[in-house]
Amino acid sequence: MTSPPTASRAGRFAARPGVAWTLPAVVFFTLFALVPLLLVAVLAFTDWSGLDTPHFNGLSNWRKLFDDPVLLHSLWLSVLLTLLGVVVQTPLSIALGVWAAGKQRNRAVLSAIFFVPLLLSATAVSVLWRALLDPNFGIPSELGWLFGDGNLFGKQSTAIGVLVFVAAWQFTPLHTLIYQGAARAIPEVLYQAAAIDGAGRWRQFFHVTLPQLRNSVITSVILMVVGGLTTFDTVLILTQGGPGTDTTITAYYMYDKAFKSFDYGTGSAVALLLVLVATLISLVVVRLSGYDRMTGTQEGI
Repeated sequence: MTSPPTASRAGRFAARPGVAWTLPAVVFFTLFALVPLLLVAVLAFTDWSGLDTPHFNGLSNWRKLFDDPVLLHSLWLSVLLTLLGVVVQTPLSIALGVWAAGKQRNRAVLSAIFFVPLLLSATAVSVLWRALLDPNFGIPSELGWLFGDGNLFGKQSTAIGVLVFVAAWQFTPLHTLIYQGAARAIPEVLYQAAAIDGAGRWRQFFHVTLPQLRNSVITSVILMVVGGLTTFDTVLILTQGGPGTDTTITAYYMYDKAFKSFDYGTGSAVALLLVLVATLISLVVVRLSGYDRMTGTQEGI
Protein backbone atom coordinates (compact mmCIF):
# COMPACT_ATOMS: atom_id res chain seq x y z
CA MET A 1 0.00 0.00 0.00
CA THR A 2 1.44 3.34 -1.00
CA SER A 3 1.81 5.82 1.84
CA PRO A 4 0.29 9.31 1.42
CA PRO A 5 3.70 11.11 1.46
CA THR A 6 5.00 8.84 -1.32
CA ALA A 7 1.92 9.43 -3.45
CA SER A 8 2.12 13.13 -2.87
CA ARG A 9 5.79 13.14 -3.83
CA ALA A 10 5.13 11.10 -6.97
CA GLY A 11 2.36 13.48 -8.01
CA ARG A 12 4.60 16.49 -7.51
CA PHE A 13 7.36 15.04 -9.66
CA ALA A 14 4.86 13.96 -12.33
CA ALA A 15 3.61 17.52 -12.57
CA ARG A 16 7.06 18.90 -13.32
CA PRO A 17 7.91 19.71 -16.95
CA GLY A 18 10.45 17.50 -18.65
CA VAL A 19 13.92 18.39 -19.87
CA ALA A 20 12.57 18.92 -23.39
CA TRP A 21 10.86 22.10 -22.21
CA THR A 22 14.28 23.71 -21.73
CA LEU A 23 15.53 22.96 -25.26
CA PRO A 24 14.22 26.16 -26.93
CA ALA A 25 15.87 28.32 -24.26
CA VAL A 26 19.10 26.32 -24.42
CA VAL A 27 19.26 26.54 -28.22
CA PHE A 28 18.51 30.27 -28.18
CA PHE A 29 21.13 30.95 -25.49
CA THR A 30 23.72 28.84 -27.30
CA LEU A 31 23.21 30.51 -30.70
CA PHE A 32 22.93 34.11 -29.52
CA ALA A 33 25.16 34.12 -26.42
CA LEU A 34 27.67 31.29 -26.19
CA VAL A 35 28.61 31.09 -29.89
CA PRO A 36 29.17 34.88 -30.32
CA LEU A 37 31.15 34.93 -27.06
CA LEU A 38 33.32 32.07 -28.30
CA LEU A 39 33.93 33.87 -31.61
CA VAL A 40 34.90 37.07 -29.78
CA ALA A 41 37.32 35.07 -27.61
CA VAL A 42 38.97 33.68 -30.76
CA LEU A 43 39.15 37.11 -32.46
CA ALA A 44 40.81 38.54 -29.35
CA PHE A 45 43.97 36.69 -30.35
CA THR A 46 43.95 37.75 -34.00
CA ASP A 47 44.80 40.75 -36.16
CA TRP A 48 41.71 41.63 -38.18
CA SER A 49 40.58 44.84 -39.84
CA GLY A 50 37.10 43.53 -40.57
CA LEU A 51 37.78 43.13 -44.31
CA ASP A 52 40.68 40.74 -44.71
CA THR A 53 41.23 37.29 -43.21
CA PRO A 54 41.96 37.22 -39.46
CA HIS A 55 45.55 36.32 -38.61
CA PHE A 56 46.58 34.81 -35.30
CA ASN A 57 48.92 37.17 -33.44
CA GLY A 58 49.10 35.60 -30.00
CA LEU A 59 49.10 38.06 -27.11
CA SER A 60 49.91 41.13 -29.19
CA ASN A 61 46.44 42.65 -28.70
CA TRP A 62 46.61 42.15 -24.96
CA ARG A 63 50.08 43.65 -24.64
CA LYS A 64 48.95 46.64 -26.67
CA LEU A 65 45.89 47.07 -24.46
CA PHE A 66 47.68 47.02 -21.14
CA ASP A 67 50.26 49.48 -22.44
CA ASP A 68 47.45 51.93 -23.21
CA PRO A 69 46.58 54.12 -20.18
CA VAL A 70 43.15 54.82 -21.66
CA LEU A 71 42.13 51.20 -20.97
CA LEU A 72 42.77 51.38 -17.23
CA HIS A 73 41.13 54.80 -17.15
CA SER A 74 38.06 53.39 -18.95
CA LEU A 75 37.82 50.49 -16.50
CA TRP A 76 37.92 52.91 -13.57
CA LEU A 77 35.24 55.10 -15.15
CA SER A 78 33.02 52.08 -15.79
CA VAL A 79 33.28 51.00 -12.16
CA LEU A 80 32.74 54.60 -10.95
CA LEU A 81 29.59 55.08 -13.05
CA THR A 82 28.28 51.72 -11.87
CA LEU A 83 28.85 52.58 -8.21
CA LEU A 84 27.24 56.00 -8.63
CA GLY A 85 24.28 54.35 -10.34
CA VAL A 86 23.82 51.93 -7.42
CA VAL A 87 24.15 54.72 -4.83
CA VAL A 88 21.63 56.97 -6.61
CA GLN A 89 19.10 54.46 -7.91
CA THR A 90 18.85 52.09 -4.93
CA PRO A 91 17.39 54.49 -2.32
CA LEU A 92 15.15 56.13 -4.93
CA SER A 93 13.86 52.77 -6.13
CA ILE A 94 13.21 51.49 -2.62
CA ALA A 95 11.36 54.65 -1.58
CA LEU A 96 9.24 54.77 -4.73
CA GLY A 97 8.63 51.02 -4.76
CA VAL A 98 7.42 50.95 -1.17
CA TRP A 99 5.23 53.97 -1.84
CA ALA A 100 3.78 52.43 -5.02
CA ALA A 101 2.93 49.25 -3.09
CA GLY A 102 0.54 51.19 -0.86
CA LYS A 103 -3.15 51.92 -1.24
CA GLN A 104 -3.07 55.70 -1.44
CA ARG A 105 -5.34 57.55 -3.83
CA ASN A 106 -4.24 57.90 -7.48
CA ARG A 107 -1.28 55.56 -6.84
CA ALA A 108 -1.94 53.48 -9.95
CA VAL A 109 -2.16 56.51 -12.25
CA LEU A 110 0.98 58.12 -10.87
CA SER A 111 2.87 54.80 -11.05
CA ALA A 112 1.89 54.36 -14.71
CA ILE A 113 3.16 57.86 -15.55
CA PHE A 114 6.38 57.25 -13.67
CA PHE A 115 7.04 54.03 -15.60
CA VAL A 116 6.95 55.80 -19.00
CA PRO A 117 10.78 56.21 -19.24
CA LEU A 118 11.10 52.44 -18.92
CA LEU A 119 9.15 52.03 -22.17
CA LEU A 120 11.66 54.12 -24.15
CA SER A 121 14.88 52.80 -25.62
CA ALA A 122 18.21 54.04 -24.26
CA THR A 123 18.85 55.69 -27.62
CA ALA A 124 15.58 57.64 -27.52
CA VAL A 125 16.23 58.71 -23.92
CA SER A 126 19.76 59.84 -24.75
CA VAL A 127 18.63 61.86 -27.78
CA LEU A 128 15.92 63.47 -25.66
CA TRP A 129 18.27 64.57 -22.88
CA ARG A 130 20.98 65.61 -25.33
CA ALA A 131 18.48 68.08 -26.79
CA LEU A 132 17.16 69.21 -23.42
CA LEU A 133 20.68 69.81 -22.05
CA ASP A 134 22.09 71.43 -25.18
CA PRO A 135 24.24 74.39 -24.02
CA ASN A 136 22.94 76.64 -26.82
CA PHE A 137 19.24 75.84 -27.09
CA GLY A 138 18.41 73.63 -24.09
CA ILE A 139 17.48 74.19 -20.47
CA PRO A 140 20.99 75.26 -19.34
CA SER A 141 20.97 78.20 -21.77
CA GLU A 142 17.85 79.55 -20.04
CA LEU A 143 19.07 78.98 -16.48
CA GLY A 144 22.53 80.47 -16.49
CA TRP A 145 22.31 81.27 -12.76
CA LEU A 146 22.12 77.53 -12.09
CA PHE A 147 24.24 75.98 -14.85
CA GLY A 148 26.89 78.66 -15.38
CA ASP A 149 28.06 78.64 -18.98
CA GLY A 150 25.54 75.86 -19.64
CA ASN A 151 28.03 73.41 -21.14
CA LEU A 152 27.43 70.40 -18.94
CA PHE A 153 29.33 68.21 -21.39
CA GLY A 154 32.50 70.33 -21.25
CA LYS A 155 33.83 69.11 -17.89
CA GLN A 156 34.34 65.60 -16.62
CA SER A 157 32.45 66.10 -13.35
CA THR A 158 29.31 67.53 -14.95
CA ALA A 159 29.44 65.09 -17.88
CA ILE A 160 29.56 62.15 -15.45
CA GLY A 161 26.73 63.76 -13.49
CA VAL A 162 24.62 63.91 -16.65
CA LEU A 163 25.29 60.23 -17.40
CA VAL A 164 24.31 59.20 -13.86
CA PHE A 165 21.16 61.35 -13.97
CA VAL A 166 19.99 60.07 -17.35
CA ALA A 167 20.58 56.43 -16.35
CA ALA A 168 18.65 56.98 -13.11
CA TRP A 169 15.79 58.69 -14.95
CA GLN A 170 15.39 55.73 -17.28
CA PHE A 171 16.13 52.70 -15.11
CA THR A 172 14.88 53.67 -11.66
CA PRO A 173 11.33 52.63 -12.72
CA LEU A 174 12.58 49.08 -13.45
CA HIS A 175 14.04 48.66 -9.98
CA THR A 176 11.03 50.41 -8.47
CA LEU A 177 8.88 47.69 -10.03
CA ILE A 178 11.05 45.04 -8.34
CA TYR A 179 10.66 46.67 -4.92
CA GLN A 180 6.95 47.31 -5.46
CA GLY A 181 6.32 43.61 -6.00
CA ALA A 182 8.54 42.63 -3.07
CA ALA A 183 6.88 45.14 -0.73
CA ARG A 184 3.42 43.86 -1.62
CA ALA A 185 4.53 40.33 -0.73
CA ILE A 186 5.47 41.26 2.85
CA PRO A 187 2.95 39.63 5.23
CA GLU A 188 0.68 42.24 6.81
CA VAL A 189 0.86 40.39 10.11
CA LEU A 190 4.43 41.67 10.54
CA TYR A 191 3.23 45.27 10.46
CA GLN A 192 0.37 44.44 12.82
CA ALA A 193 2.80 42.92 15.30
CA ALA A 194 5.11 45.92 15.00
CA ALA A 195 2.20 48.30 15.59
CA ILE A 196 1.19 46.39 18.71
CA ASP A 197 4.77 46.81 19.96
CA GLY A 198 4.42 50.57 19.47
CA ALA A 199 6.44 50.93 16.27
CA GLY A 200 5.49 53.91 14.13
CA ARG A 201 5.66 54.19 10.34
CA TRP A 202 9.42 54.94 10.20
CA ARG A 203 10.37 52.16 12.62
CA GLN A 204 8.20 49.76 10.66
CA PHE A 205 10.00 50.79 7.47
CA PHE A 206 13.51 50.27 8.87
CA HIS A 207 12.79 47.22 11.04
CA VAL A 208 10.19 45.38 8.95
CA THR A 209 10.17 46.57 5.34
CA LEU A 210 13.89 46.91 4.65
CA PRO A 211 14.88 43.51 6.15
CA GLN A 212 12.14 41.87 4.09
CA LEU A 213 13.46 43.55 0.93
CA ARG A 214 17.00 42.21 1.39
CA ASN A 215 16.83 39.60 -1.38
CA SER A 216 15.25 42.11 -3.76
CA VAL A 217 17.99 44.64 -3.00
CA ILE A 218 20.65 42.08 -3.90
CA THR A 219 18.89 41.16 -7.14
CA SER A 220 18.46 44.84 -8.06
CA VAL A 221 22.11 45.66 -7.33
CA ILE A 222 23.34 42.77 -9.48
CA LEU A 223 21.20 44.02 -12.38
CA MET A 224 22.60 47.53 -11.86
CA VAL A 225 26.18 46.25 -11.84
CA VAL A 226 25.81 44.25 -15.05
CA GLY A 227 23.86 47.04 -16.76
CA GLY A 228 26.25 49.75 -15.61
CA LEU A 229 29.36 47.95 -16.81
CA THR A 230 27.87 47.29 -20.24
CA THR A 231 26.39 50.76 -20.83
CA PHE A 232 27.31 52.08 -24.27
CA ASP A 233 24.63 53.90 -26.25
CA THR A 234 24.08 56.56 -23.58
CA VAL A 235 27.75 57.54 -23.66
CA LEU A 236 27.87 57.36 -27.45
CA ILE A 237 25.01 59.84 -27.89
CA LEU A 238 25.48 62.15 -24.91
CA THR A 239 29.26 62.60 -24.59
CA GLN A 240 30.99 60.44 -27.24
CA GLY A 241 33.60 59.64 -24.60
CA GLY A 242 34.48 63.31 -24.10
CA PRO A 243 35.59 65.80 -23.23
CA GLY A 244 38.76 64.13 -24.45
CA THR A 245 38.61 60.68 -22.89
CA ASP A 246 37.03 61.85 -19.62
CA THR A 247 33.91 59.71 -20.10
CA THR A 248 35.41 56.95 -22.24
CA ILE A 249 34.10 53.90 -20.43
CA THR A 250 35.26 50.41 -21.41
CA ALA A 251 32.30 49.67 -23.70
CA TYR A 252 32.88 52.89 -25.61
CA TYR A 253 36.62 52.18 -25.73
CA MET A 254 35.80 48.84 -27.33
CA TYR A 255 33.63 50.59 -29.92
CA ASP A 256 36.40 53.09 -30.65
CA LYS A 257 38.96 50.36 -31.23
CA ALA A 258 36.77 48.07 -33.31
CA PHE A 259 34.46 50.30 -35.33
CA LYS A 260 36.37 53.57 -35.55
CA SER A 261 39.95 52.28 -35.75
CA PHE A 262 38.98 49.05 -37.60
CA ASP A 263 41.04 47.01 -35.15
CA TYR A 264 38.57 44.25 -34.44
CA GLY A 265 41.15 42.03 -32.78
CA THR A 266 41.88 44.61 -30.09
CA GLY A 267 38.19 45.49 -29.85
CA SER A 268 37.37 41.82 -29.25
CA ALA A 269 40.03 41.67 -26.55
CA VAL A 270 38.40 44.66 -24.81
CA ALA A 271 34.99 43.00 -25.10
CA LEU A 272 36.30 39.77 -23.59
CA LEU A 273 38.00 41.70 -20.80
CA LEU A 274 34.75 43.55 -20.08
CA VAL A 275 32.85 40.26 -19.85
CA LEU A 276 35.43 38.90 -17.42
CA VAL A 277 35.37 42.03 -15.25
CA ALA A 278 31.56 42.15 -15.17
CA THR A 279 31.40 38.44 -14.29
CA LEU A 280 34.01 38.82 -11.56
CA ILE A 281 32.26 41.80 -9.95
CA SER A 282 28.89 40.04 -10.13
CA LEU A 283 30.37 36.95 -8.45
CA VAL A 284 31.89 39.11 -5.71
CA VAL A 285 28.52 40.78 -5.11
CA VAL A 286 26.78 37.40 -5.02
CA ARG A 287 29.36 35.99 -2.61
CA LEU A 288 29.55 38.93 -0.22
CA SER A 289 25.79 39.44 -0.13
CA GLY A 290 24.97 35.81 0.49
CA TYR A 291 22.82 35.68 -2.64
CA ASP A 292 24.15 32.21 -3.40
CA ARG A 293 22.87 30.97 -0.04
CA MET A 294 19.32 32.30 -0.37
CA THR A 295 16.55 29.91 0.49
CA GLY A 296 12.92 30.23 -0.45
CA THR A 297 9.65 29.01 1.02
CA GLN A 298 8.51 27.56 -2.30
CA GLU A 299 10.13 24.60 -4.02
CA GLY A 300 11.22 25.38 -7.57
CA ILE A 301 9.96 23.26 -10.39
